[in-house]
Amino acid sequence: MTQPTLLILAAGMGSRYGGFKQIDPIGPDGEIIIDYSIYDALRAGFGKIVILTRPEIEAPLREHFANTVGDAPLAYAYQKLDDLPDGFALPAGREKPWGTAHAIWAARQQLDTPFGVINADDFYGPQSFQILHEALRASRQPGDCCMVGFELAKTLSLHGTVSRGICRADADGFLSDVTEHTKIEPDAAHGARTLDAVGNWNPIAPDSITSMNLWGFDPSILDHLETGFREFLASEGGAMKSEFFITSAVNRLIRSGAGRCKVLKTPEQWFGMTYKEDRELAIEAIRSLILAGAYPQKLRRH
Repeated sequence: MTQPTLLILAAGMGSRYGGFKQIDPIGPDGEIIIDYSIYDALRAGFGKIVILTRPEIEAPLREHFANTVGDAPLAYAYQKLDDLPDGFALPAGREKPWGTAHAIWAARQQLDTPFGVINADDFYGPQSFQILHEALRASRQPGDCCMVGFELAKTLSLHGTVSRGICRADADGFLSDVTEHTKIEPDAAHGARTLDAVGNWNPIAPDSITSMNLWGFDPSILDHLETGFREFLASEGGAMKSEFFITSAVNRLIRSGAGRCKVLKTPEQWFGMTYKEDRELAIEAIRSLILAGAYPQKLRRH
């Protein structure tokens, strides 16, 4: 059986971080978060690695991966604003990428096996990749997908609010829906709180199942994404900051009855690079994991 592919979404603009966080080193030998994700994915059994990026950061990524982690095939795909379905044109003045669901669709030429999807700037931990790999290798119904969820309290930043998809699952462990919250932060009284549309802070359960864009799909999802993207462009494509999210696409899949999404849970502690101040915490976290024997001192070949 062909090993699953890992798609790494590295086309984000990093507006809150203030730079290309995808290539900011956090390891002792210049490693970036993607290096640790690839290392964990290869150990779990993933085969091909695909990096979805933008022309502006292609050169530094290619330079970095000239000394790649492991021996897996490494390919690139590109999220371009004018990569649209037939019949649609790029609106004048549009500069913002079209969102994470469009990013997956933009890599369609590289995705001919079951595949996982991750963010470039999120650390997921080795168990998360093992859980995802097992799910992608297991038999499932056509159209079904999966998501590896984290406990909300393990995904928060100490330096500002974060956007998170809070998930509900049915009694059989399949996703009912994902609700996007754009501002969540730690809260001493309740563990976490979220800001609603009218400006009120509301408590949110710290053990809520949280999507960190760690998904597993069959290539058949690509046709569903194109159909959903067409609908999105027709209704929201003229708004300069509108985005077609993975969560929106999966919600549409579930509502249409075209597929189900199994909710899997990981015990791992997330960390990432949402804010510039997060980098020091990421460096310290990697240092601790190396001392604990989870990773070697150097990941990359020279």
